[in-house]
Amino acid sequence: MTGRADAARPAAVVVGGGLAGITAALRLAEADHRVTLVEGRPRLGGLAFSFQRGELTVDNGQHVYLRCCTAYRGLLERLGAARLVHLQDRLDVPVLSVSGPDAAPVRTLGRLRRAGLPVPLHLAGSLARYPHLGPADRARVVRGALALQGLDLADPALDEISFGEWLRRNGQNANTLAALWDLVGVATLNARADQVSLALAAMVFKTGLLSDPGASDIGTAAVPLGVIHHDRALAELERAGVKVLLRARVAELKPAVPQHAVHLEGDAEPLAAETVVLAGAQDSAAALLPPNALPGQDRLADFGTAPILNVHVVYDRKVLRRPFFAALGSPVQWVFDRTAHSGLAGTGLGRAHPGAQYLALSQSAVQDEIDLPVAELRRRYLPELARLLPAAAGAEVLDFFVTRERTATFDPAPGSALLRPSACTDVPGLLLAGAWTATGWPATMEGAVRSGHAAADAALAAAGSRLPVDRGDGRWPR
Repeated sequence: MTGRADAARPAAVVVGGGLAGITAALRLAEADHRVTLVEGRPRLGGLAFSFQRGELTVDNGQHVYLRCCTAYRGLLERLGAARLVHLQDRLDVPVLSVSGPDAAPVRTLGRLRRAGLPVPLHLAGSLARYPHLGPADRARVVRGALALQGLDLADPALDEISFGEWLRRNGQNANTLAALWDLVGVATLNARADQVSLALAAMVFKTGLLSDPGASDIGTAAVPLGVIHHDRALAELERAGVKVLLRARVAELKPAVPQHAVHLEGDAEPLAAETVVLAGAQDSAAALLPPNALPGQDRLADFGTAPILNVHVVYDRKVLRRPFFAALGSPVQWVFDRTAHSGLAGTGLGRAHPGAQYLALSQSAVQDEIDLPVAELRRRYLPELARLLPAAAGAEVLDFFVTRERTATFDPAPGSALLRPSACTDVPGLLLAGAWTATGWPATMEGAVRSGHAAADAALAAAGSRLPVDRGDGRWPR
């Protein structure tokens, strides 16, 4: 990296090595700052990470993005990882319903997919053939979609009521909520319609389904998340001149002029920096904030969280013949084939069972299940997978385990917009980043990356630094 002599370059400390912190650190380094990124864990990536379970590589949870997630896609390009993901050519979601007795379940497969037509006609054909809703309910969905298109996302009143209340006012019923609105909303917002702010839900559906025909095309990692969010990120940070401190925890932040002091646990010398970005989770960032750093700072204590549970099952044979599907009429929500990503075939288990398959269930808004014992979750989910997938009924379960993120996202309840702080604080040079800040997006990888851009850009603007030219589409500036 070239630039001014180190002594003349402004210093910045980014606390937190998730996607928000990675983004902020790269952005500041590109603006010729001396950047130190501090992360308490032994790896980067925040909650979108991988770990080893014996020989198996496991993502802590299934993370997806959409074509409209331009900031996250820009980060992938910046990390040189654009070829390590798969983005659908066109939205195509298999939706499998199951009903009837366990001995003879009735399975119905439908699909939510788009055509090459303008909005809203791109989904009209799929909806007309969607078997999980009758003609009257399909008409209700159209009515709801048209009403959504008319909402002004800038209207603060949208944050005062729940999405469920609004849906019922606009003709929706239990069938349309289950088969469409919650099918999508629970996975993207981590809460059911009655627990979600209309402002956030409207943003998700308007941006993802009703803005551009390709906006909702689904992207997934083609490799373990750690390859992208740790390996590639660490290499790019170091290439940009960022000093990365892993297994380093911040004990205290002491604001001062002209430089803040960031004290690490242990006997290390404090880090001095004109700019500090707190890019950790909402509770850890709130704990480091000095008094009176934000208007109504005490309200951060009211900002709740929501859990995500991931159930991992390895079968001795192939039981699923598509990359993923969503389920109706079952506690199971979304199921993904993780066989190739995990390296299962190269493990001892995979060599002993050449046809083995690894499935991951992504279960959102599961406050009532997040702390259940593994044995209880096994009793709950294995029979459900057998109901949904006939081949699973006769397959041997080679491994069963769960991963739990008890504070996976912020609580997107009505009124949550007032609790989300902006990037700037009242302390000069102290910024906030994280998916929980006021990005306008739910708690997603996209929101995290956008928050990192916002924090770095606010710091640079306050310092009078020249900002790189923004391409205007939310992707990595040039």
